[in-house]
Amino acid sequence: MAGRINDDDVKAVRDAVPIDAVVSEYLQLRNAGGGNLKGLCPFHDEKSPSFHVSTAKGLYHCFGCQEGGDTVDFVMKIDHLSFAETIERLAAQAGITLRYEEGGYAPGRQQGERTRLVEAHKAAAAYYIEQLDSPEAEIGRRFLAERGFDQAAAQHFGVGYSPAGWDHLTRFLRGRGFTDKELILSGLSQDGRRGPIDRFRGRLMWPIRDISGEVVGFGARKLRDDDNGPKYLNTPETPIYKKGQVLYGIDLAKKEIAKTSRAVVVEGYTDVMACHLAGITTAIATSGTAFGEGHIKILRRLLMDNGSARVIFTFDGDAAGQKAALRAFEDDQKFAAETYIAIAPDGMDPCELRLAKGDAAVADLVEPRTPLFEFALRQIVSRYALETPAGRAAALDEAAPVVARIKNSGAQHEVAVQLAGLLGILDTQFVVRRVAQLARWARERGRDGGDQPRRAPRGQTPAPEAPAPGLRGPALNLRSPAHRVERELLKLALQRPDLVSPAFDAYGIDEFTAPPYAVVRRCIEDAGGAAAHDDGYVQRVREAAPDDTVRALVTELIVEPLHIRRDPDEAYAGVQLVAVRLAAVNQRVTEIRGTLQRLGPRADPEHLAAVQNELWVLQQYGQSLRDRGYAAL
Repeated sequence: MAGRINDDDVKAVRDAVPIDAVVSEYLQLRNAGGGNLKGLCPFHDEKSPSFHVSTAKGLYHCFGCQEGGDTVDFVMKIDHLSFAETIERLAAQAGITLRYEEGGYAPGRQQGERTRLVEAHKAAAAYYIEQLDSPEAEIGRRFLAERGFDQAAAQHFGVGYSPAGWDHLTRFLRGRGFTDKELILSGLSQDGRRGPIDRFRGRLMWPIRDISGEVVGFGARKLRDDDNGPKYLNTPETPIYKKGQVLYGIDLAKKEIAKTSRAVVVEGYTDVMACHLAGITTAIATSGTAFGEGHIKILRRLLMDNGSARVIFTFDGDAAGQKAALRAFEDDQKFAAETYIAIAPDGMDPCELRLAKGDAAVADLVEPRTPLFEFALRQIVSRYALETPAGRAAALDEAAPVVARIKNSGAQHEVAVQLAGLLGILDTQFVVRRVAQLARWARERGRDGGDQPRRAPRGQTPAPEAPAPGLRGPALNLRSPAHRVERELLKLALQRPDLVSPAFDAYGIDEFTAPPYAVVRRCIEDAGGAAAHDDGYVQRVREAAPDDTVRALVTELIVEPLHIRRDPDEAYAGVQLVAVRLAAVNQRVTEIRGTLQRLGPRADPEHLAAVQNELWVLQQYGQSLRDRGYAAL
């Protein structure tokens, strides 16, 4: 059992490490007046800083979540350490040797678990660095040289080499006093048939450090063809390594990120190296996982979410890189910073670009930035046939919520106008109003606390979290005559999808004017559409519901009898399809007439003619629906 740390040593540690120096390792602090500093609280999400630090008193307090204490309390909470582990870490930083009441000076067996695992990783990192100079590591040195990294670069980033034998590191760490249990728990070793063996063998090694600079894991790159493992092998989840909560290079980049309010997110270890060597010292990367919420929290604390903050994502120009960019966009709204994307025209990553065209090309890569939302819009629009009205409407259904998510209202309006141009919709104000309506509903939903994430259908990648058309809206009587036909059509789509498909799947979500019905329409779409009805169809629709309220409505529509007393047939289904489509056409005709009235006699003749032509086409379509019914769909 570990001895109690001497009280005088504890006091010495508290006095030796300034609280602002410790807190600054995790978040950016600014002058708050009166000798205090402030920043974004690391213990709860907030948009404006309420976390205050008193350097004179050595205390912190958050006026938002009421967390507070001294330096030791801060480290204990943010890194989930015990009291003893915290004192041991701070003592190591201050160069203080601790005394224990039951055993003299801190032997390894008395240290806390986390401290032991960190020490094991520190020793492993030094061992790997030393091995990079060995004859066996020639293949690793050649790999680095071929990518433009010399010995100085390898030393700067702590790159090393793991020998190809079974247990070289394991035996080395045993000699340093680490137990087999500690080596397995750390992820540095794994169980073999005759005891622990090295997890990493014959690979180039990158140490992964947390924001305080401690090595908590490794990324290992395959070098030989006879290595049957993955190209990159990372440390498994351990008590000190959570891949969703670490960013490679953050220890080197954090000060520049805080200073410049800018971060560059790249895809790999060599990309981080290339960027830093090219002068982009704000570059960081994830380790074996997609960029997610845990990484955002790290950057937000450094960026302070001020209006000038920038996060630039660099991705390969291939399909995988584009998917990665869209995944990053899913979390865009968790930043107050503006997010951008930079893709090299020839599809090279920063490491390849530096090797082919030099440091200047890497620096230029992140300058002509495209807003991430604009990239996402273009990717969405490119999937639709914009030469047809149905294609434009479908593209608008998906793209409008993206624009509605833009935080700045002025920018939101401008991008809505751009979206109209991308889609070829002449009535720009129609698109602007649509976006504004979605943004308003999203705000109302946030105030009501009803913003629940929408589930993705099984087997599909979750779509970007954005307010779908009509997810929420003003309260209304869902059984009123005005919405009776929409309700009946949805009941048919759920109970007898064979009667309404494939026509139903071509209907836009905005053709359902009751917001709750629009949500159900989206759920059906997310479940694969009415045409994809099979034994699991209804369950998929229910699983796609964003919350329990919508799920209850879906269930209600599934079990509620249709208004027809006899068995429904295609004729009955056709009547409902036509009625809903005709109502949508009539609504659009009314909107265009309003547009013509606003344009007035001084309108641009070409624009005026285009709007009048759209009105005429819609009027003809409406008359055809009235005359021919289902055949006109």
